[in-house]
Amino acid sequence: MQGEMSRGAQKSHTNPSKQTASLKAKGLKDIRIDEEVKIAVNIALERFQYSDEKGLNSFQELCEQSLLVNCCRRKGSGRYLTVRKKDGTEASRSIMTCNLSHNSKHMVQSLLQRFPITNKERSELQPRTERAVFTSPDASGETSGRLSHGISQVPQKRGPSELDCFRRALPVFERQEEIIQTIRENQVVLVLGETGSGKTTQIPQFLLDDCCRSGIPCRIFCTQPRRLATIAVAERVAAERGEKIGQTIGYQIRLESRVSPKTLLTFCTSGVLLRTLMSGDEALSTVTHVIVDEVHERDGLTDFLLTKMKELVQKTPSLKLILSSATLDVNLFVRYFGACPVIHIKGCPYEVKQLFLEDILRTTGYTNKDMMKYKKEAQKEERQQTSLTEWCDARLDVLQPEAPREKTHTCVLQENDLLDDGGDSVFSQMSEKDVATLEPWLLREMDACISNIFLNQDADAFVQLFNLILNENISVDYRHSETSATPLMVSSGRGFLSQMEQLLSMGANANIKASNGWTALDWAKHFNQTEAVDLLESHIWCVEAGQLDESSLVQTAASELNPEDQELLKAYHHSFDDEKVDLDLILHLLSSICQSSDEGAVLIFLPGYDEIVSLRDRILFDDKRFTDHQFQVFILHSSMQTSDQKKVLKNTPKGVRKIILSTNIAETSITVNDVVFVIDSGKVKEKAYDALSNVTMLKMVWISKASALQRKGRAGRCRPGVCFHLFSRLRFNNMLEHQIPQLLRMPLQMILLCLHTKLLAPVTCPIAEFLSKAPEPPHLNTVKHAVQMLKTIDAMDPWENLTELGYHLADLPVEPHLGKMVLCAVVLKCLDPILTIACTLAHRDPFVLPAQAAQKRAAMLCRKRFTANTFSDHMALLRAFQAWQKARSDGWERAFCEKNFLSQATMEIIVGMRTQLLGQLRATGFVRARGGGDIRDVNQNSENWAVVKAALVAGMHPNLIHVERDSLSLMGSREKKVRFHPTSVLSQPQYKKIPPANGQAAAVESLPTDWLIYDEMTRAHRIASVRCCSVVTPLTVAIFAGSAKLPSSALQEPAVHRGADAVNDSSDSEVEDRSSARLAHISIDDWLHFKLHRETAELMFGLRQRWQSLFLRRIRSPSKSCSQLDEATIRSLVSVLLAEEQSAGLQQPTGIGQRPRPMTSDDPPQTPASRMFNKQVSSVQSCVVSPRLASQLKNHRALHCKHLGDESGPVKSADGPSSPSSGTRCSSPLRSSVCYFIMKSSNMRNIDLSQQRGIWSTTPNNELKLTRAFVESSAVFLIFSVQGSGHFQGYARMASAVSGERCLDWGSTGLGGVFGVEWIRKEGLPFQLTQQLLNPWNDNKRVQISRDAQELEPQTGSQLLQLWERI
Repeated sequence: MQGEMSRGAQKSHTNPSKQTASLKAKGLKDIRIDEEVKIAVNIALERFQYSDEKGLNSFQELCEQSLLVNCCRRKGSGRYLTVRKKDGTEASRSIMTCNLSHNSKHMVQSLLQRFPITNKERSELQPRTERAVFTSPDASGETSGRLSHGISQVPQKRGPSELDCFRRALPVFERQEEIIQTIRENQVVLVLGETGSGKTTQIPQFLLDDCCRSGIPCRIFCTQPRRLATIAVAERVAAERGEKIGQTIGYQIRLESRVSPKTLLTFCTSGVLLRTLMSGDEALSTVTHVIVDEVHERDGLTDFLLTKMKELVQKTPSLKLILSSATLDVNLFVRYFGACPVIHIKGCPYEVKQLFLEDILRTTGYTNKDMMKYKKEAQKEERQQTSLTEWCDARLDVLQPEAPREKTHTCVLQENDLLDDGGDSVFSQMSEKDVATLEPWLLREMDACISNIFLNQDADAFVQLFNLILNENISVDYRHSETSATPLMVSSGRGFLSQMEQLLSMGANANIKASNGWTALDWAKHFNQTEAVDLLESHIWCVEAGQLDESSLVQTAASELNPEDQELLKAYHHSFDDEKVDLDLILHLLSSICQSSDEGAVLIFLPGYDEIVSLRDRILFDDKRFTDHQFQVFILHSSMQTSDQKKVLKNTPKGVRKIILSTNIAETSITVNDVVFVIDSGKVKEKAYDALSNVTMLKMVWISKASALQRKGRAGRCRPGVCFHLFSRLRFNNMLEHQIPQLLRMPLQMILLCLHTKLLAPVTCPIAEFLSKAPEPPHLNTVKHAVQMLKTIDAMDPWENLTELGYHLADLPVEPHLGKMVLCAVVLKCLDPILTIACTLAHRDPFVLPAQAAQKRAAMLCRKRFTANTFSDHMALLRAFQAWQKARSDGWERAFCEKNFLSQATMEIIVGMRTQLLGQLRATGFVRARGGGDIRDVNQNSENWAVVKAALVAGMHPNLIHVERDSLSLMGSREKKVRFHPTSVLSQPQYKKIPPANGQAAAVESLPTDWLIYDEMTRAHRIASVRCCSVVTPLTVAIFAGSAKLPSSALQEPAVHRGADAVNDSSDSEVEDRSSARLAHISIDDWLHFKLHRETAELMFGLRQRWQSLFLRRIRSPSKSCSQLDEATIRSLVSVLLAEEQSAGLQQPTGIGQRPRPMTSDDPPQTPASRMFNKQVSSVQSCVVSPRLASQLKNHRALHCKHLGDESGPVKSADGPSSPSSGTRCSSPLRSSVCYFIMKSSNMRNIDLSQQRGIWSTTPNNELKLTRAFVESSAVFLIFSVQGSGHFQGYARMASAVSGERCLDWGSTGLGGVFGVEWIRKEGLPFQLTQQLLNPWNDNKRVQISRDAQELEPQTGSQLLQLWERI
């Protein structure tokens, strides 16, 4: 259906109502237009209506960007524009070509001749025309993450416990009978219990005790929103019942459970219960009660679970549902479940005093240097505002400036091309000078440059301006002495676009306000610089999008504040951005608490792990105010090890203060009884989805009132407490009452809900229909968008049924497109680099953005150095992680992160995510324990960056960008005007202090190929920006992008006989190049249309079918070994991909396939021994390793290098950063050609015999494994352990293959032939020293938990050998 929309331009004052009536008269009243299209069109029309003729050109650009056909008629005042929607064939204007080198053609021909595509394979690769329902690959067996089947039983009588007195003192205890009676009489009950009432631990026990007394069988599931809370509550309840966990009380979380056939009360996460329900409603047939705790958090899984539970309670009258929370939205849930009863329970008995920001500033006397400057600056701003008004008035009537002269660009580049890739050390030490320290001549020069740019439109003044900024270390945001205008402001007001790009790339702040309150955007708007407005809006949207700050609230509600508080808040907000967390203020408060009170734990709520690590490090290492105090620092966050959370709950020794740094995880479920003081930052990090820009972001946002009250309630458990809120009362009054449900914040494909819907809902129930039953259902368009995305990546078929791939994606704890990327990496055997990249993309960018502009430039150079000239942001993420791993193993990771502008906290989270994702791949059979498909097998091609990028393309589609060489621009499937995001390394093609003028065009011109992938796109007004990009070859796109199943028409023969070169004379925008009619076409989707020679097209399409057929086979049977065909296909793909990368001139860096050493995500920073002794620091997450360990191991590393020969000599790090320690060392990790095995012995006598004779024997089952390792590896080390000894008895090198001779002196039967060993260390190594070593090749178990001849992952083996130096 096509429509036309026309608008005359003869009269700018045309009555809108008459225009509407005219449109309706033409029959256009039923045309439906998306909301964002309406907004964009209205803006363009208004700009067109109230500006000169240039506005029409702007509207034409908008039409072209939106893939609309536009035709302009007449000239002058009679000019008008006709717009209509393009059909699918008109949407693509770019010519997409692809060629194969001679060698690549030969390899593909050989593969297809040896293994031609069979008719069965062709049939499987055709889109389905009939509906088919796939069954879950694991439907017949036990699945990780589901609750075990069990029967309801009568509970045993509870045992005595030392906690009985504590239980009886809880407010909920006196309401026991009322609660039990209400649950008996009603199917759904709401429990609204204040913080500290005991509802979480006691209500499940009330049910067990009642069933025990009544002799009624029961089986209870109780959900918690987080893994950590699940375990903590389960262990607490078990302790209160006087039994061990795993008996009557158990828990189950993903990949970890403690349950038994006797378990009647199982605590689990919401996700585990959902996965249980996916196996069918009968999964709860033996369950009598379901308790959904902390229901107020409204995460996606909880809302999804409530939707399903509402359906189940209607079907199962015997099932009882209890909803529990401290701050429940009662009205919402009463309406949702029908008139169900509500039980209110009071909270803790002690009073908690609340202090808000103005109270804290007043009572503590907190100030900083910026606050002290506030009054002086206020007087100065009045004078500057007068001068600025004179400036603007003097220039208001001047004509718009001409476009900056081209010679200026050349001049800037010639004078300032000063920095190559080795100059980062200059930047890393750069600190911008304070304006008060500048010499008078510098002030005069900077003021003169800014004045000339604005008053005289002198573009040449930028040359001197840039030189002063860089050579004299002046801030790029320098303010003119008399007017307070910055270089970016005057550039915006005069329309110097190229220089604006340069200033923004150098780190200029677009949000700074002049003395009259104008930002750079206001300058551009005031002086009608339309293109400057577009550029600034795009930049602000991408990088510096702000929210309502408290200074705005203070201004709008000044009448509610007394003058003293108003001045305090104004001064504070003038000195600090309240969208961040003021760690200085927190440290000031913490110091005041330590000085004024001798005891009482302090709980500090922070938004994320980044802030936790920063504050921890400042307390432990940097702030001298805490050197005289004894305290223990604990950390609580969702990714911590579950075994460590118990330490937080224990009381500290007398005189030692407990300091807990926590995310919002401590708001609910986990209760630390000795907390007296709470410091509430008022922030939380949550993922949010912007429907207009189609971007998901991890945002730091203000908490709700409900959360603020929850945080306050954490204090006062043992005595009266104090809660310090780091926000004003005005902010508190303007907070939301409750958190926005995740269903309304997130695109559904990101939280896997659409995938889970098909496992929960009836087969015939559409996804949108099921989700419409949620307490607060998501918007229909959001659901449709999510479903379409899942269809695009082959997770769903056209009928919304899950495909075989979809079932696997539902199992993985990452977004579906990242899950597909990981599974492709398994098949392509390049898993490890993709694991790191996928986890990084799933979490957040580890690179931090410094505040100072000079430091921002340094950060970009660090990021570029990690790319190794590969034109890839993904490479920067990968190599930064690998370099951090090495720095961590050497004990200097904190300094490494500071040097390279990386977030230590983000890196630690990525480690934990990698472990969890790899564990799930093992559980589903994609990675096997040994043999074909083991961890080494799925990493055969990890060193090949071309293969890694193929997996990236398979997962990133449809996030593709095509390079338009003629216009030096970027185009996406829906966007014709695309720019690189400022944080992308591709945005600055060369290492320069000053980015080149027309930097985007220069960046595009430098790209070696015509294709890019990107992680996300941000759209602001008419400009779209892409971040996290990588250059890929056309072949990679043609083979790996798009759906596996293409119609038979996807490959079309040359169209010379089909009249394809006909020209439509009605529009000059629809002309097609006649020469393209002689080319074959490969159509992958509505946008990807490759035109290439017939032979190349057939070969490429055949190779694509070979790959897609292989991928579908592996998805269907993950644990099945690769066939000869599979191996041949992978070899051909690897060869062709590498050949095409080399033809394009792309770099192939080494070292990208190195597997990181196994470590937990919670290893602490290296801590000086003296600080440890004075402070009694105890991190909750692990023991502290001595910083002297590296020097202690130095001799052993040299010995180890000697054992391995020249293969492990000194290696310079390929990642750029180097260790601060000097001296030659063996490279770490060791090469994978070295093998390590644990050898078990039943007695010590055999060890003594081996050390005397230099021989060893093993069972016949292990002989082949050892012999193969001896033949194929450069060295094989054997680590010996006597069963039950608690030690490793030493290690030796295997000196010969297994022989046919047998030794009769072993004293053990069943041993095979002997082989030679050379003992290196014969001392015993206690297992206590090896607790931190996990073996990825044995399901991440500790190394001491190994069977005989268990192979160790090489890095783990190397580290185990190094431990002998500690004894």
